Amino acid sequence: MATSSITGANSTTTQALIDASKGTSSSTSGVNSMTDAQNRFLKLLTTQLKNQDPLNPMDNAQMTSQLAQISTVDGIEKLNATLQKLVSSSVDGEAMQAAALVGHQVMVAGSGLHLGDSGAIGGLTLDAAADQVTVTVKDPNGLVMRTLNLGDLDPGTHNFTWDGTTDAGALAVNGNYGIAVAAKRGSEKITATALQLAGVSNINRSTQGVTLNLGSLGLVKLSDVKQIF
Repeated sequence: MATSSITGANSTTTQALIDASKGTSSSTSGVNSMTDAQNRFLKLLTTQLKNQDPLNPMDNAQMTSQLAQISTVDGIEKLNATLQKLVSSSVDGEAMQAAALVGHQVMVAGSGLHLGDSGAIGGLTLDAAADQVTVTVKDPNGLVMRTLNLGDLDPGTHNFTWDGTTDAGALAVNGNYGIAVAAKRGSEKITATALQLAGVSNINRSTQGVTLNLGSLGLVKLSDVKQIF
């Protein structure tokens, strides 16, 4: 009567199950590979049970361990498929949120400021409270046009406006300018980030997720948006 050991052959089959579950849970080929591996495992196990030596039967602990492994791998394969569906659903929801922003203006990190007939609006974020916040407006050549003293501000996002008047009292021409933000608390410098207002022209969806197209500012993630107008 033939005698066989469950350890070596079943380990090979179990490893095949594990390999089949990696990276293929969402595809038909992956599911088929898992099913084929399970069938091979059960066929092998049944054959071994039929041909085992009654006087020297297989170790029950080994057989139980192999059964537990195939059950675990099958569970992992199903979990991967569920997670894939959840990720896909999350991306769909994010795309819907992003689509609602098309045509709106958002505040994102940037050092630009556009002056129009009704003035200009910019923003900044502070990592901590500051008792002296200054915004410097410069023309494209780097010449300082206006220094705005915003006083003390709490941590977080803040907005400011510029009516186009320069430090000399003249009226600046409409167009694009640059800004720099400085913040202090006493003699301590506080980290401040300048924000720029930009319009959302469309959205892009890729394997990297959903991004907003802000024209000259390029693509940004939804998480990069600080304010929506």
